Amino acid sequence: MSSTTLIDSDVAVMMEQPSWKKTKLSLERPYKDDKGERIPVLLDITPDGVQVFEPPQDPIKLLGENLRRIFIERGVDFFECQDALRATGDSSIPQALDTKDDKVEPDQQEEGISKAHMNPEELFKMRMEIMPQLFTALGEMTHARELLSLLLTSSTPIDPSPVPSLPSSTLTASIVTKPPPIPSVDAFNAQLTIGGKDEALRKASSIFKAAANNLERSRLRGQRYWVDALKIRRANWGLVPAPLPFGAPTGKGADKTSKDFFVSFGLEESPAHFRRRAVGHMATYETSSHVLVFPHRQRVRLQVSLILTDSSGLFRTASNSITSFSDASLEDSLKIAQREMVEEELFSVLIKEASTLPTASARVAERLIVIDAAQGMELKFELVDGDAVNAQESNKSDERLSATCNLIYFALQGLLLSLHASQKSQRLSSTNTQHPPSVFPNKAPLLQPIIDLLQYQVFCDRIKVELGKMVSALLKAGIPSSLRFDTVGESGHQLVEHFVANETARRIGGEALLRIDVRQTLRLTFLSPSSLTAHLPQATLPIASIPQLVQLLSDEVERCLLNRLCEVGLQVCERVGATWFVDFVSGKAVGRWEGNIL
Repeated sequence: MSSTTLIDSDVAVMMEQPSWKKTKLSLERPYKDDKGERIPVLLDITPDGVQVFEPPQDPIKLLGENLRRIFIERGVDFFECQDALRATGDSSIPQALDTKDDKVEPDQQEEGISKAHMNPEELFKMRMEIMPQLFTALGEMTHARELLSLLLTSSTPIDPSPVPSLPSSTLTASIVTKPPPIPSVDAFNAQLTIGGKDEALRKASSIFKAAANNLERSRLRGQRYWVDALKIRRANWGLVPAPLPFGAPTGKGADKTSKDFFVSFGLEESPAHFRRRAVGHMATYETSSHVLVFPHRQRVRLQVSLILTDSSGLFRTASNSITSFSDASLEDSLKIAQREMVEEELFSVLIKEASTLPTASARVAERLIVIDAAQGMELKFELVDGDAVNAQESNKSDERLSATCNLIYFALQGLLLSLHASQKSQRLSSTNTQHPPSVFPNKAPLLQPIIDLLQYQVFCDRIKVELGKMVSALLKAGIPSSLRFDTVGESGHQLVEHFVANETARRIGGEALLRIDVRQTLRLTFLSPSSLTAHLPQATLPIASIPQLVQLLSDEVERCLLNRLCEVGLQVCERVGATWFVDFVSGKAVGRWEGNIL
């Protein structure tokens, strides 16, 4: 009753499952296609693409052949022997099932299934009976195999063999030949072999070609290496031996000869840390554009800027024009690297001197120096990115300011060379006891001349403005007047000498000549940074301020006008015998005639 309930529940579960879970696939090989036709067995495919199928067989004929093989291989009385064994009740012969109507009880069925299995004792007994027979068969087969191999491989012996000869009817030898391969398979194997060999040859040829190209590039690179080295030496650049590579032996008796060289492009009297950085070496590998390799190059340029603020509060800004070179060639790359290193040294010296300026205040940052050079003027030094400066054009809104910035930029380089020359002469003279080294009182040999120059420029501009006001006032009054103003009276060669001279001889001068009424002249001379002297007929007066200059101009113009009035009065009153003179105490022109005073 319980089994019936279990079967009913299984059937119910199967009915509840979806249709796709009820699909059952046969494990047998399909022998018919979707149309119901027999699927032929493919044996071979010819090189021409023709398919060779297994020929169809007649099932009746096949059954007859199988029956005939049974009688041939197992004897004519095969079926009688089977019936006799089944009648005697041999357990090795499967018995027919009893198909009576009586139902087998489940307990009896389980007992029969358990009797059909062997227990470990029966299995061990069967093993002990079979194993000796199997070992005996193994020895016989091994002996027969060795004997056959000896007979097949032996030739006519020279010495008499101790083994007795066997009759020819006992053992016979047969030659087995390998069947010829299928043409399509043979062709496919040949194609695989040829294709594999072709691919291997192509890979080998590509490897040899790449190696040949590498050798050729190495040869050309080595040749170009020494050609460039000779060019550098011919251009008088410094060549220094390169240090030994890391891990090279440095003990006693070791070979310490340098195998390479460095190109030194630093200045001779530069500090040691700048000279160590100012080195480059030839590239020993493929590079995109640079011929030389500069390991310590920072690619920064020095930019000099001026910021002017006028009386109305307007700003004017200009900077120097930074020239850019193409580093494609060997000479240009060295020039650019040397210029960058010199500008970095200039900036380091400017940072040291900015805090010691006696006449200006400065603000210093890592890459920026701002100096209040004069009234309404700021001087700025900045290290900027060289690539960014080359990409953008320099600001040239004010040509005059740009020219001043360029002058400061190139003057700094000349002053740096002058500083190096003085340091070298001081070092050489220190070795001679007869000539002790001279003491340089100037603490800012680079910045101080530039500050003096800028202050002198502002000073001259202010003097020119005051003189211009006076000239314009005289012209409006109808008095002819002219002004000749020379800010720098020296020539270019003398100006360069003043820059490289010592502090006392490094002053620049000029003069201004004011002519009033084409008769009277007023001469003013000035020296950098802010020295002004008035040359009068009576004396030579130093002027210390702009109000003093304005008062002097007013007095001189007034005196000239009063003298002119006296001359005109004498011409008009000549008939009456009048007398005209200038009263310097009251500052008036006085005329007397026939008891009258004017």
